[in-house]
Amino acid sequence: MKYMMLVYLNEEALSDTEREHCYVESAQLARELNSTGQYLDASPLHPVATATSVRVRDGKRLVTDGPFAETREQLGGYYLIDARDLDEAIGVAERIPPARFGTVEIRPVLEIAGLPTE
Repeated sequence: MKYMMLVYLNEEALSDTEREHCYVESAQLARELNSTGQYLDASPLHPVATATSVRVRDGKRLVTDGPFAETREQLGGYYLIDARDLDEAIGVAERIPPARFGTVEIRPVLEIAGLPTE
């Protein structure tokens, strides 16, 4: 089963040096997951200040700067993995470096017919 792991953290929590170290650790984890066939995709995101939100209400598009909601932690990146079950996904999530100072939300991916596969 595919699991999306959404990585939330306070963008101010890391210095530039700590952030670079986190990227190195995250890339290592991605390589380890790839070697076991669990890795599907992963990437950090640019800061929330670069976000744009789109909503359609009453047939009209509303575009705003910033994230959907104000929170103490922001979506900072994601991993998409293949795991046997939730327990295995939890085992991967606890290895994601930002889990030490943020939150990793695990959600099963709902696969629907008709989506492109590549």
